[in-house]
Amino acid sequence: MSDTTPSSTAGPVVLDVWCELQCPDCRSALDDIRALRARYGDRLDIRLRHFPLEKHKHAFAAAQAAEEAFEQGHGWPYVEAVLARTEHLAEQGEPALIEAAGELALDTDEFETALIDGRHILIVDADQAEGKAIGVTGTPTYVIGDERLDGGKSQEGLRERIEAIADRLLAE
Repeated sequence: MSDTTPSSTAGPVVLDVWCELQCPDCRSALDDIRALRARYGDRLDIRLRHFPLEKHKHAFAAAQAAEEAFEQGHGWPYVEAVLARTEHLAEQGEPALIEAAGELALDTDEFETALIDGRHILIVDADQAEGKAIGVTGTPTYVIGDERLDGGKSQEGLRERIEAIADRLLAE
């Protein structure tokens, strides 16, 4: 993560984004995530949390692939690449995940191996279990501070609410 935070010992505010990489609503949420990154930089730690939905056949594999991308140092660019092609993922499945990795010059052999050996399954399962425990039912869902915001129903006004909470937490 970050080495040091100048003149602050509290560290960044954490925003957990419960996401599913075959979800069109999560694709729409990317604009808000980019805007939050631009506004807050290192003061807001935006963490991807996996919540694959059963209705999307390739979501669990996509979550594992995203973890491999984070391991290879290109997690968010990979997440954005996969979300940009949710229809392609629905049609092609795992080959679409490998293709996205290749376009980002990631180690595609390692992606294939990770999807076969399941090395990231425990992370995905743990995220999903934690999400269920805190009441996540759909994606995207945001958790910042002690507040859960459901973006699956509507993205309308969510970024402003997240910014208000982040500003309050950063001022504390």
